[in-house]
Amino acid sequence: MPGLNLSTALVIFAKAPIPGQVKTRLCPPLTPDEAATLHGSFVLDILERTKVAVSKLKLPIDRYLACAPSATHVFFKIMEERQGVKLIDQVGDDLGARMNQAFRTLFSQGYRQVILLGTDVPTLPLDHFKQALTSLENHDLVLGPAFDGGYYLIGLKRTAPELFADIPWSTDQVLRLTREKAAGIGLKASVIQPWRDVDTLADLEALIEANTAEAKQPKNDRVFSSRTAGVLQRLAKRLRTRA
Repeated sequence: MPGLNLSTALVIFAKAPIPGQVKTRLCPPLTPDEAATLHGSFVLDILERTKVAVSKLKLPIDRYLACAPSATHVFFKIMEERQGVKLIDQVGDDLGARMNQAFRTLFSQGYRQVILLGTDVPTLPLDHFKQALTSLENHDLVLGPAFDGGYYLIGLKRTAPELFADIPWSTDQVLRLTREKAAGIGLKASVIQPWRDVDTLADLEALIEANTAEAKQPKNDRVFSSRTAGVLQRLAKRLRTRA
């Protein structure tokens, strides 16, 4: 069990890349196998980016991977070994219940603040992690808004189950209702810069376009991993033929 001197737990919420269970809103035009490959690459991206961010920030941050359907899945065991993350199960009937349980689990282990992060933001700038940590110094809650009305990041200094109850997940009302609930229970909230997550075909097309533009840049200036860049290039070709 981590000691009470530890400051922050950074929890990445992830599903195992099982065809038919991830990125289903992209199928069609993607096949279930293609969607799973894309998702798996995104999970690796965010693991790699958070590892770099934690190293650069030089702060007491422990990284966790909240796993679905189970931390026993071989994909997560490989991530634990190769990426140096600790595994916990996602527990609950819906996304809100699972996030609330993750907060409860990590706060019970002595962390002063906990940040949850999704995997659908493969190009999220490293500075956003610093923004979130800085915001929590003077706020009870920090949110990273997604362009679709949801959020890609949420951080708290204590459990707040009210934030996760009666929310219509996967709608454009998530961020607004969460902020209203926070105000209603007296949480001082902060919002960092928004970022696009990847849920719909329009999101994927925007990501493909950004990847195509970035391919013309010097390697040192690129934000896409070579792995995800390759996946997006293959998907772009296949989508053109299917169109």
